Amino acid sequence: MLALRMRQKDAEFYFVSYPAGDLLNKVRFMSRFYGERGESVGGEPPRQADEVEQFIMNIEKSSGAFQRQLNRRKVRQIRDFYRNETDQPIIPGAVLLFTPEELAFRPLAGHERTGDLEEPGDKFLIIDGQHRLAGLHFHLTEKDADPKIEVPCVIFDGKAAEFATEMFVIINSTHTRINKSHIIDLFEKISWGADQEKKYAATLVRDLYAEGDSPLRYHINMLGGRSQQDMWINQAQIFGEIHRLIQRREAEPFFKDGRGWSRSGGYGFVRDFFKAARDNFGQSWGDNKKYMATRDVTLKALIRLAGDAAAAWGGELREHQGEMGALLAEKLKPISEMEREFRREDFYERFAAKGQVERVEIIRRRIGKALGMAGPGRS
Repeated sequence: MLALRMRQKDAEFYFVSYPAGDLLNKVRFMSRFYGERGESVGGEPPRQADEVEQFIMNIEKSSGAFQRQLNRRKVRQIRDFYRNETDQPIIPGAVLLFTPEELAFRPLAGHERTGDLEEPGDKFLIIDGQHRLAGLHFHLTEKDADPKIEVPCVIFDGKAAEFATEMFVIINSTHTRINKSHIIDLFEKISWGADQEKKYAATLVRDLYAEGDSPLRYHINMLGGRSQQDMWINQAQIFGEIHRLIQRREAEPFFKDGRGWSRSGGYGFVRDFFKAARDNFGQSWGDNKKYMATRDVTLKALIRLAGDAAAAWGGELREHQGEMGALLAEKLKPISEMEREFRREDFYERFAAKGQVERVEIIRRRIGKALGMAGPGRS
């Protein structure tokens, strides 16, 4: 097979383009087991295993292997990605393969680095890329699959087996940590890869940040946002709450219409709820440092309360859709009597908790009780 010989430090390895069908016949899927009896990590497989689960159950398990057990969901996602490969970008990155055999390399005339590389007698071990190859395996079984797919591979040969283990550890222990807001910011921009709920939630966060009638305009700490503004909550924090909110069954009519996710409808509901809260918090809302109404813990609690409002008053709010803002302002009036509770002084004593997660729920319950929402539903 045609290969490019490469060198780094004192090591040589090869870069090749492998036809998918040929490659799948030349690799060995393995996973590490633990325990005296060789039980694989991950528990018992489901009683009725589908093709992906059956494939994973049949993977060779060895105490000398280094690969983790395949993730069923990840394999299915990659299989689905390949189904759309003509409309979507390719999966970047080469698959890393290893063989302890020393492979013969015959350079082409006049080319020291390009030549013909022999294949190993035994199958390759996969250092990195088992999920990609497993997904490709299932894609190639489908009748509409493109048999001409080629897989970029880096081949390491002639090393002790420990070399492959060391490479696996290095690759999986030195990932660059990516800012969570960076990922969220990209959900809006990709057509495949993020589920539609996350993409929709990201657009609502963007609207809450950018729209002129949003009570949170420029006060969300967005990636690339206006840093000179006083930031009340991080992009990742509010995204998590909005994502949970749109998943609540009681809130679904405010976020979906006959065509699916409604950007204008969903934004309108969240915006009107925040406007009603702002109007009733009075002087405690905003950049007033003496109050905590627009700190992250309170804003997160308010988003959860928006879901509780959808559960408690959903029918009435939908019936008076054109007057929803005024109706919410009236229903949230008891908040105006809570101004003292949101003073910064002794705030953490009034809402005593072991951490932010618990404090958000305490604030949510306290306001919910004032609003007459007995036992608000869970997010």
